[in-house]
Amino acid sequence: MDRRYERSIPEIIGDLLTQFPTLARKESQLARAEMSEKITQVAFGLAFIVGGAVLLTPALVVLLQAAVAALEQAGFQPTAAALIVGGAVLVIGIILLLVGINRLKVENLVPNKAIHQIQEDASVAKQQLRSGHEHQRAA
Repeated sequence: MDRRYERSIPEIIGDLLTQFPTLARKESQLARAEMSEKITQVAFGLAFIVGGAVLLTPALVVLLQAAVAALEQAGFQPTAAALIVGGAVLVIGIILLLVGINRLKVENLVPNKAIHQIQEDASVAKQQLRSGHEHQRAA
């Protein structure tokens, strides 16, 4: 019979207890690395929002004035020209805000890889305990 199947439950539990700190440390390192990636993702999302707002403000003022003037020259009343331009810019601004907010959603920031790995490790540990217990009873 193979030696690994001759192990007693105390031996299996002892192995589990000696290997658990290493496993926990590795899982912790994985979780920290993944959270670091998520924090970077948040930083880039915020940078895009701030950068877009800073760059759009002065550019939009100039372009909007030019658009209103162009519509006035095309025959629109000044009020109608301002409403058309303002409405179009409002829609574009809302789209940009929604993209930035989407990058900050909680489900995009969960450390899924680390959670999945911990679940797999727990499953393997349970299987090893069951396997060791079944072989112990069979012997």
